[in-house]
Amino acid sequence: MTWTGCYLGGNIGGAWANVEVSDVPTGVTASRSNSGFAGGGQIGCDYQMGAWVIGIRNMFDGTSIRETTPFSDGVFAGSFDSHVRWFDTLTGRAGWLAQPNLLLYAQGGAAWTQATFTFNDPTGLNVGEVSRNKSGWTVGGCVEWMFVPHWSVFVEYNFLSFGTNSSSVIACGGACILSGKADLQNVLVGLNYKF
Repeated sequence: MTWTGCYLGGNIGGAWANVEVSDVPTGVTASRSNSGFAGGGQIGCDYQMGAWVIGIRNMFDGTSIRETTPFSDGVFAGSFDSHVRWFDTLTGRAGWLAQPNLLLYAQGGAAWTQATFTFNDPTGLNVGEVSRNKSGWTVGGCVEWMFVPHWSVFVEYNFLSFGTNSSSVIACGGACILSGKADLQNVLVGLNYKF
């Protein structure tokens, strides 16, 4: 068995988002944690040096994370819908072989996501939206087991952090600036084929 080579595969698991919305002028903040399904694919390459393995990987997953949260700051009253549609990570990883077919590794790198925050007035009317692709960073750890040559399974945890987006809400006459932020966590189980 060797860990040197490139691979592709798929994954499935759960994802959690800590969503926070703030009124920029007043500083009033509302937050909500929600969870959903995550699933997608990955491609990468590794190089083995004795008991050490280094590599690079790209992973793309869609998510079902969506939640509605009441929000009021004295000027704007209503709710916001948060929807994290997908995340993409490009990471380097470094690991140690506890056994020839069992790899323990840590990883970190760049991350991207599309998170949509829709603001609704008390009647449910959409009065503003923040929806953009955001870049950030990620760190995580994993255990991967090569159960036969060329095939491996893994379980991993990742934390992803992103910046903040802001938007004017028309219900406030353009003077109400609301910002949205979402940090993600995920636990994934995956299968890789090394070629």
